[in-house]
Amino acid sequence: MKAPDLLQKLIRFNTVNPPGNEGPALDHLRRLLEPAGWECQMLAKVPERPNLVARLRGAEPGPNLALISHVDTVPADPEEWSRDPWSGDRTDGMIWGRGALDMKDQVAAETAACVNLAESGWRPARGDLILVVAADEETGAHFGARWLCEERPDEVRAEWVVNEGAGERLDFDGRRLYTLSTGEKGTFRFTVVAEGEAGHGSIPRVGDNAMLKLAPALAKAHLQPPHESTPDTDLFLERLLGHPVEESDAALAEIEAIDPLVAKLLADPMLGVTLAPTMAKASSRENVIPSRAELIIDCRTPPGMTGEEALQRINAVLGEGDWRIEFNDPVVGNRSDYGGPLAEAIEEWVELVEPGAEVLPQVMPGFSDSHWFRKAFGATVFGFAPQRMTLAETKPLVHGKDERITVEDVELMENLYTWLPPRLLGTAP
Repeated sequence: MKAPDLLQKLIRFNTVNPPGNEGPALDHLRRLLEPAGWECQMLAKVPERPNLVARLRGAEPGPNLALISHVDTVPADPEEWSRDPWSGDRTDGMIWGRGALDMKDQVAAETAACVNLAESGWRPARGDLILVVAADEETGAHFGARWLCEERPDEVRAEWVVNEGAGERLDFDGRRLYTLSTGEKGTFRFTVVAEGEAGHGSIPRVGDNAMLKLAPALAKAHLQPPHESTPDTDLFLERLLGHPVEESDAALAEIEAIDPLVAKLLADPMLGVTLAPTMAKASSRENVIPSRAELIIDCRTPPGMTGEEALQRINAVLGEGDWRIEFNDPVVGNRSDYGGPLAEAIEEWVELVEPGAEVLPQVMPGFSDSHWFRKAFGATVFGFAPQRMTLAETKPLVHGKDERITVEDVELMENLYTWLPPRLLGTAP
C-alpha cells in the first residue's frame, strides 16, 4: 500500500466538522487494517461519530507506542479554491484537497505504514503498537480523543505517542532543522462583559451604553503581556540560535534579524501569554442602545499556567474598567520533557534521512489531541510529521484555500512511521 494513494482516497471522504461524518472514512481504514492482521475496534460516544482504534500486539509486555491522528477537517469554500476541495487531485507532484495537511496526510502515512508492517510479518517484541484515528478534533474532541482517554482509557493507553503539530523543515542561518512539538499552550479564551441600561438610539443620553464601556479594553487588546522564560523556550531558543540564551527579548530580536517569519510564526507565540480579540457583540437592533456588550479574546498560555496566573497577565494589559472577565471553557496546557527513547529515535531517524539536520523542539501555539494523552496517561507525546515543505509554505495552507502537500512529503512521513515502531518495540522472534 502506498500512502499517497490512500491520501487521495481519504480526501474524497467529506469529513467537514460539523457534522464530521467520519464513519465511512474510518470504515475504509478498518477494511485495510483487519486483513493485514490488526485487531480493530470502532469506539463511539454516539454511533455516528466513531473512532478507529487498531492494535498489533507484542510478544511480551512493554511500553506501548501509539500513532494518533484525526480524520475530521475544517470547512472549505469551493469558490475560493483553484480545485475541488474534495477531489484529491494529484498533479505536478502535489496532492490537493481539504485535509491534505491537516491531517489526512498523516492518517494516510500512519495507516499505510501499519498495514505494510503487518503484511510483512513484523510484530512487536515487547509492547503493543496502537493506531488511533479519531473523530472531532477540530471542535474539541468531545466525541474523539478526549472521550477515548477519559471513558475508554484501557483501549488507548500508551507510554509513547506520536501526533501532529510539527515537522516542517526550517532553513535558518545556514542550518537545517525539523520542528517537533513537545507541548501545546493552554486555551483561556475569555469574555469581557460590560453592562449598562438600554435606551432608544435617537436619545443617546437616556441609556447607559454598555458598548462604550468596552472601548478601553478593545483599545488595549492588541497589546501583549511581557515575554516569559520557561525550560521549553530556553531549549527552543538555544537550539535555534546555536548558542546559550540569557534573555528572551534579546534572543527574539536576534531571530527577527535573521528571519522575521520564524520570529513571527514560531518564536514570539511561544514566549508567554498571547491575546487576540476575535469577536464582539452588543445590541441586536441598530436603534437600541445596548444594555450588555461583550468582547471575546482568544488567550493562549504557556503549558502549566493556571487561570489565576493567566488573569494576572490579562489584567496587567487591560487594566481596570467597568467590566468583568469570564473564562470560556479554559484548558491548562501541558507538555512532555524532551528526551528519552522516543526523542532519541526521532533524532536518529532525522540523521539517517538528512545527515546534519537537527530537531528543534517547540511548544505549539495551538491545541491538539496530544493534550488528552498526556493528561490521561502521563505519556511522552510529541508532534512530528516530517515535511520538506517549509514553514512558510505550509502555514498559509492549513485551514486555508488550496490546501495541498507534496507526494514526496507523504512518502517521507510513511518512511518514519514504518521505521519507528521496530526501532522502539523491537521485532518478535
